[in-house]
Amino acid sequence: MKKANRKPKLDALCDVPGLRIGHAQNDEARTGCTVIWPENGAVAGVDVRGSAPGTREIELLRPVRLVQHIHALLLTGGSAFGLDAAGGVQQFLEERNIGFDVGVAKVPIVPAAVIFDLAVGDAKIRPDREMGYRAAQNASTDDVSNGMVGAGAGSTVGKSAGLEHAMPGGLGQASEQVGNTIVVAALVVVNAFGDVIGKNGEILAGARADDGTYFDSMALLRQMASGEQGFAGNTTLAVVATNAALSKEACTKVAQMAHDGLARAINPIHTMYDGDIAFALSCGDEPADTNVIGAVGAELVARAVRKAVRGK
Repeated sequence: MKKANRKPKLDALCDVPGLRIGHAQNDEARTGCTVIWPENGAVAGVDVRGSAPGTREIELLRPVRLVQHIHALLLTGGSAFGLDAAGGVQQFLEERNIGFDVGVAKVPIVPAAVIFDLAVGDAKIRPDREMGYRAAQNASTDDVSNGMVGAGAGSTVGKSAGLEHAMPGGLGQASEQVGNTIVVAALVVVNAFGDVIGKNGEILAGARADDGTYFDSMALLRQMASGEQGFAGNTTLAVVATNAALSKEACTKVAQMAHDGLARAINPIHTMYDGDIAFALSCGDEPADTNVIGAVGAELVARAVRKAVRGK
């Protein structure tokens, strides 16, 4: 039997056949957006664990809803203002006759989720329709971006001691081949209240004191029990994609399991100050076990989080 290649060539979301990834950003304002475009559409699922999410069109992803496929997924900065960028992605797709056919038009289905980055750059400049359109235009099948790019341009981590002690977050990607035909990949945008933790429990990025040492974020969190408030405006977004054939129910389960990867690499996670959301996309027709896709996806999410703060 031919040995499976465990390292797809890009180690990124585009290793899933048919996926395009595009970014656009304003470096001066420190904000941007990322478009995930499955060229043939995708079955999708979602799971929200954070308590401060900002979203558009994600209710359509529930298993009992009519729409079965999405046409793109937008991850964006700009808090709720940044949801405007989804209109630009829709325009790009409509111009190419892509969308849900309602007879008189084709309506592109573009779920979107935001991070809060208004406090790190220029709060008056946010992703808009033009930036969303440009990100879709930039979409390619060989994107390998990691670090402060796209939706991760203004992301930060480790805000338990306030934004002044936070470190850059970022966008990260990872992928793996499972068996001979299945590819699973993850993309994350890390804008967390908590710290990013390595495999051995070490802090890779987090709340840092003036002397360069790390604060104990869990100790700081415990202090908040007395009434002190943490820094609001955080969210980590995760996407697991595969060429496996999954139903909406199975995609929902994979999205749930993806949060396990966030919990392995970020501490604390899913707080009242976070808006954490995980998506799952099925972009192919390869038969596969949902448990395997979800478990591998969770591992890749954790690895992508760590790549996001390392920039590679």
